[in-house]
Amino acid sequence: MITNDNNWIRKMMVAMVILPFHLFTLSPLSAQPSWVKKATKSVFTLKTFAPDGSMIASSNGFFTGNSGEAVSSFSPFKGASRAIVIDAQGKETPVVSILGANDIYDVVRFRVDNDKTQPLPLSTTTMPEGSIVWLLPYHETKQLYSGPVMKAETFMESHAYYTLAITSPQHTENCPLLNENGEVVGMLQPSANPQDTLSYAISAAFAGTLTLTGVGMNDPIYDQTQIKKELPDDLKEANVALFFASSKNDSLTYAQLVDDMIRKFPNAPDGYTYKAQLAAANGDFAAADQNMQEAIRVASPKDEAHFNLARLIYSNEAYKSYEGWSLDKALSEVREAISIDAQPLYRQLEASILYAQKQYDAAYEVYMQLTDSPIRNAELFYGAAQCKAHLRDSTAMLALLDSCMNTFSKPYLKEAAPYLWARAEARREMGKYRDAIADMNEYEKLMAATVNDNFYYIRHLTGIKARLYQQALNDIKQAIQINPQETLYYAEKASLEVRVGLLDDAEATAKECIALAADNSDGYLFLGLAQCLKGNKQQGLDNLRKAKELGEPQADGLIEKYK
Repeated sequence: MITNDNNWIRKMMVAMVILPFHLFTLSPLSAQPSWVKKATKSVFTLKTFAPDGSMIASSNGFFTGNSGEAVSSFSPFKGASRAIVIDAQGKETPVVSILGANDIYDVVRFRVDNDKTQPLPLSTTTMPEGSIVWLLPYHETKQLYSGPVMKAETFMESHAYYTLAITSPQHTENCPLLNENGEVVGMLQPSANPQDTLSYAISAAFAGTLTLTGVGMNDPIYDQTQIKKELPDDLKEANVALFFASSKNDSLTYAQLVDDMIRKFPNAPDGYTYKAQLAAANGDFAAADQNMQEAIRVASPKDEAHFNLARLIYSNEAYKSYEGWSLDKALSEVREAISIDAQPLYRQLEASILYAQKQYDAAYEVYMQLTDSPIRNAELFYGAAQCKAHLRDSTAMLALLDSCMNTFSKPYLKEAAPYLWARAEARREMGKYRDAIADMNEYEKLMAATVNDNFYYIRHLTGIKARLYQQALNDIKQAIQINPQETLYYAEKASLEVRVGLLDDAEATAKECIALAADNSDGYLFLGLAQCLKGNKQQGLDNLRKAKELGEPQADGLIEKYK
């Protein structure tokens, strides 16, 4: 007996939901939904290939956008250099770029070379338990399979991972699961157990949201495939992506991304600037200039583009050989930028160009003006000091180097090291040897892992001038320890040992020098001198004569003195 009682209907629906799973497994539809014929055009087969042309994997996927956007699993893309999709009509279309991927859930969003694809609408609503979904296999219009949602687990706050009472047919992984309205609710994922009577699906909405960010471009997941990664849609994010791409030492990929930048943002100067930098690095300065002119044309405002051209000219030796570029041209470009927006960074480049033109007075004035600007830093005082050095005003130069060091606070960080060394050299040249040693000691603390034998040799010489003989002796010993094949260091050590009266040590050091280079006069000179000073004149004179034979100019005077 048929009844319209609503309670009876609800009881029957509940009974159907709790029936054994196998009654829903592979249940063919007796009446297909109206969306089937149209929806099947959106499902495709995916094939990926290794660099040698061999096929890596075959899977499925479906289109999610009108301009070639599609989703599938990421696994087939690992190690791939090429991929294609084959649609329901059998047409092959290459995959051109990766739009986003997630290795944890094995999902990828990508683009194919087709700007007129037919997408499936993605549902943003989580299917409740007990609701029915339909599996849409590739190239299937006659028979679909349906089953209930057994569980919907939430991940990443708003997306669902489904457990379904469907035993999926073979070769249906990554095919879409749709609701009664023809919206995709999930993407079928293969079960780890072939005997499993359940199926699993990840939210299609999650797959559809995968995008590449600027920082995301540096994610190791994208190193697992050679297929090009598409730049983000936001210009700032795209610039960040290019920054990370430039650090990977993959010049071909970087060049491709620069071209993509121009195609994606044709009215932004950034891509043309990057392309100009690449051209300049390859010695094609005409192309570099042409790209920078295009950057200036599209830029608004144009100050940064003029600045970038000025910097490109200044930073390349091209201005010495390429007819279209010169320091005058660089100065003109940076001053054009300054006329639009007098940023301190632009003025600092102006000072650097004036310095390169040997206009030291003009460069000094700009540097000093900038020391009262928001970018006041050590580099400005150092630049001004170098101007004064060329103007032969050593007192002002040293005062500016002091101001340079005053921009740092103790304990110094490594960024202070170049300026410490510059002041140490200046102090040494002005005869302020102990002050120079103090700077060198600070420099050694900062750069302990990288200081070399030459550092210790220079500090050794400075220590002698400062009459810090023990430090000088320690430094030349350290230089020898780092570079035991350099005969000059043995000669310097023996000379100092003679000077401070360590005659036995000087004799031993001189013999080491002779053992290292028997044709070098220094060893015989200091051996003979040490022996003479010890009273062993005969042997000493013999060694001094040997030094004379080897061309030592000081030997004659010593022979006359001790013979």
